[in-house]
Amino acid sequence: MSDPRYAIGIDLGTTHSALSYVDLAASDGEKTQHAVLAIPQLTAPGTVEELPLLPSFLYLPHADELAPGELSLPWQQSPEELTAIAGEMARSRGATTPIRLVSSAKSWLSHPGVDRRSALLPNDAPEEVSRVSPLEASTRYLTHLRKAWEQAYPDAPFGEQAVTVTIPASFDPGARELTADAARAAGYTNLTLLEEPQAALYSWIQGSEGRWRKEVKPGDIILVVDVGGGTSDFSLIAVLERDGVLEPHRIAVGDHILLGGDNMDLALAHLVARKLAANGTQLDAWQMRALTYGCRSAKEKLLADASVDTWPIVVPSRGSKLIGGSIRTELTRDEVTTFILDGFFPQVEASARPAVRTRSGLMQLGLPYAQDAGITRHLAAFLARQLDATSELEGYVGKQTADATFLHPTAVLFNGGVFKSELLSQRIMGAINDWLYLEGSEPARMLDGADLDLAVARGAAYYSYVRRGSGVRIRGGTARSYYVAIESSMPAIPGMEPPIQALCVAPFGMEEGSEIELPNQEFGLVVGEPVQFRFFGSSVRRQDQIGDLLDFWSADELIELNEIQATLSPEGRQTSDVVQVRLHAMATESGTLELQAVSNDGQRWKVEFDVRAA
Repeated sequence: MSDPRYAIGIDLGTTHSALSYVDLAASDGEKTQHAVLAIPQLTAPGTVEELPLLPSFLYLPHADELAPGELSLPWQQSPEELTAIAGEMARSRGATTPIRLVSSAKSWLSHPGVDRRSALLPNDAPEEVSRVSPLEASTRYLTHLRKAWEQAYPDAPFGEQAVTVTIPASFDPGARELTADAARAAGYTNLTLLEEPQAALYSWIQGSEGRWRKEVKPGDIILVVDVGGGTSDFSLIAVLERDGVLEPHRIAVGDHILLGGDNMDLALAHLVARKLAANGTQLDAWQMRALTYGCRSAKEKLLADASVDTWPIVVPSRGSKLIGGSIRTELTRDEVTTFILDGFFPQVEASARPAVRTRSGLMQLGLPYAQDAGITRHLAAFLARQLDATSELEGYVGKQTADATFLHPTAVLFNGGVFKSELLSQRIMGAINDWLYLEGSEPARMLDGADLDLAVARGAAYYSYVRRGSGVRIRGGTARSYYVAIESSMPAIPGMEPPIQALCVAPFGMEEGSEIELPNQEFGLVVGEPVQFRFFGSSVRRQDQIGDLLDFWSADELIELNEIQATLSPEGRQTSDVVQVRLHAMATESGTLELQAVSNDGQRWKVEFDVRAA
């Protein structure tokens, strides 16, 4: 393959996707020629417009709903592509016909409780509506972006460029692998994955044109707060100095929290539904979905534009049997800001923790949303868990006060469309600085200049450029330590499960492109039959090394993730033979983690993460 001309960054977002790129031939050092691709998409039947963002919505029209010519895009489309509409028209049309709208595919892609390769979206659609899998929906968005690029730059084939696709920092190995699968299915052949908070910081560094060195200093701890459409992500990045050069190091990421703009839209919909019910108007489930999309538009307008005081909301009727004509109401800016601030960004103490309630034994199939909507409580818990994140870091030893109860950030970078409202970013800054004041620390400062819509795509493009040896690179390796459960051999005891140990198979900070063999550890794997392992991750145990066996751990130290499943081909052996192997952990260049089982004669089997089954 020839050397790439462009470094491409793609933000595969929950509510919007975007593509940015750096012209490698016209860039040097930290000075880059950066641009955002205008993405052709349907905005109405037969109408194509070029917009900077591709809404991450897929509309599945009825076979007779639209004429073939009304679905045409500027590039050749396969018959399968004509069965769904991606982008702005999907979002607007789906607001009135929500049973045909696929949304939050990215959140479903990370949901370990469902088969993410099966056609299950829209999850509450009636039988007559066709469905797609979370993997297919993600593939559709990525394919649309690839074809938009090829339409704009036919002389720079997409497959020959350096491409980075972003993911939440909290994605586990299974969700990362599925994202890579979606990209490969969309024709991405030269792919790297990057965590979204890192992409946001890369964008801030690139956009500063070198001024970032004056805004941060050695010893700084940058907290990245990324609240998007589907998730809340927290990351911590320490600024070190090596040989007189500032070097950012990512030192911690938070857990996967399904809490973001989607939750706010749904909460506002219930607020409006209560107002309507007080006036005698009851909405059914179909209308509630339509109302939720209407509340999304109201939230975006009222929070982002202080000059807008009210926003109309129209809920379509299901016909004369229910309510004659559409239902019209409105939301005010005061209602939205008060409701969002108090419900999602409450003023809490640093000791606050997310509430956990007892759930019902039977639930509707849906996303595993966070039980507590208070983002500030989740943030307080994250900073407390990371209290010792810098305890052994060069230049940070002894800086944290002895009586500190949480890690003290010195700077905050916001990302995500939610923070287009300064009210929300200022609420979080106020909470953090209150916590710092009470523990005798200087207030944290907010890093300005972030492009909340396009920062992740821009940062991903800059990272693709940095990987080629230019610019500023954030160090850090894997964001967690990973472990496999080892079951103890013991006689059967009534009512007692065999105890397990946790074997560290990938230490915190393992660099991409590296491979490590578990020392002095051999296992027997059955060939020709599925072999399963329980799998854990930890964002707080930084001291564990590969091969370490843990006998005890607290509930918040190790989080159980997807199981690992391998079906090893016999390859010259008998089915059900036990092969003596060593395990090798590999942090791939693309940003995924895999295990390999290596026999004494050098034969290798990839131990697949089970991302297909619940």
